[in-house]
Amino acid sequence: MNANSDPVFNQYADMDFSDAMPVKAVPALAALQTAQGGKSRITMRVDNTTLAIFKARAEMMGGNYQSLMNEALQQFVQGRTLADVVRETIRQELHHA
Repeated sequence: MNANSDPVFNQYADMDFSDAMPVKAVPALAALQTAQGGKSRITMRVDNTTLAIFKARAEMMGGNYQSLMNEALQQFVQGRTLADVVRETIRQELHHA
């Protein structure tokens, strides 16, 4: 994902963030982030081929591979198969046509 593909990138491109602190260093922000139930940083090992596929798809879609992987994991835990996703997509496209 290119930095300037973010719609608000230009708004903040010239700002100086050199003394910015991480959220965990500001207790009030860390508490707010925890309360909002955001995301957790993890480390995991993924096959190079799998990672390359997610990165390529993200590049084609203009997103980022981490979000695609998160979406795939969400579908897995919800019990959705690729066939389910394909059927749903076809139904949506036929409905729009």
